[in-house]
Amino acid sequence: MFRKSQKQREIALTQALQQDYTRLFMEVARALTSTLELEVVLNTVMTKMAQFFGPERWSMMLVDKERNDLYYVIAVGENSKTLDGLRVPLWQGVAGWVALTGSPMVVPDTSLEPRWIEFSRQHPGLDVHSIACVPIRSAEGVVGVIQLLNAKIDLLSDYSIQFLRVLCDFSAIAVRNAADMKRIHELSITDDCTGLYNARHLYTMLEAQLAASDVQPFSLLFMDLDHFKSVNDTYGHLIGSRLLAEVGGLVREIVGPEAAAFRYGGDEFVVLLPGQNKTTGTETAKRLYYALRTNKFLGGAGLALHLRGSFGLATFPDDGTDIEKIIRAADEMMYHVKGSTRDNLAIAGLGLLFDRQKPEMDGNNQLATGRTGQDARLPAPSDVATVGH
Repeated sequence: MFRKSQKQREIALTQALQQDYTRLFMEVARALTSTLELEVVLNTVMTKMAQFFGPERWSMMLVDKERNDLYYVIAVGENSKTLDGLRVPLWQGVAGWVALTGSPMVVPDTSLEPRWIEFSRQHPGLDVHSIACVPIRSAEGVVGVIQLLNAKIDLLSDYSIQFLRVLCDFSAIAVRNAADMKRIHELSITDDCTGLYNARHLYTMLEAQLAASDVQPFSLLFMDLDHFKSVNDTYGHLIGSRLLAEVGGLVREIVGPEAAAFRYGGDEFVVLLPGQNKTTGTETAKRLYYALRTNKFLGGAGLALHLRGSFGLATFPDDGTDIEKIIRAADEMMYHVKGSTRDNLAIAGLGLLFDRQKPEMDGNNQLATGRTGQDARLPAPSDVATVGH
């Protein structure tokens, strides 16, 4: 009778545990299907996991493929702040080894684990006595790891470990969904020829600039390649596209990560310069102007082409207080250059920056700009062989 009662209690306990697991699966699955926000799903997974396993700390790390290491996306529990900012190379410590090999690892006593001993010497103060670390796998391989720190690992059943692996599978799905959405978003705002942002995203970013609670001055630079049609006519559209891609790379390199560069259409480019007033914006525009003139393009195709460009710069709020006005001001400056000298930079309110003259100019050697008294011209840069000139 006693044995039967004991057996019934064990069955009842197992059934209750399975019901708890089933309910947890449903809650995590509901979070996974109700939102594409990675942080929301991962926090749900980790919170539910902590309820079952009761670690002092629990954390999730994701793989940074570019840096070949792991970084923390979630770290919760006692002394979790000691993990803030910590990055782990894929070959170091327990987490690094699990991410590298894709094999789970349970360490009941870290003082006996060589990988942890070496890692803890480099990172003192972590106060970790036991670790259960499980890889998060996707079709592309390991994308991260889940760690239970200072949990009662010796009491974890095989069923519990399997359950932890299922939670990792849920996490992998969330990471993949987030990556797919990020990629879709990037494609929707990126020009596929140059890798720069597209024109549609320019308006989105300008709206964000103007909607900020503390709107700061910014400059907008338009650039159009002079006589680009001659490249397509001479070498074909494939070479023309490669040239645009190289120009896009140059623009991105010169303006730096704080600015946003766009292909506006055809051979026209735009650069948004947050926080740059007319003076600093003009300096950036000059750097790009000189870089375009001095670089040789398409060396990989057996060519060494020089380019020229027509540049126009306008600044908010001096030259326009809304999106339409600031774009029109910069665009007009660019077309002012194209309609006069080409190969020049015009600044809204100042006119042409360089004293560059067309062959058909009048005998007085003066440029008719239509902006009398507003041209602040500097000596023109020395000429080099150009395409289309």
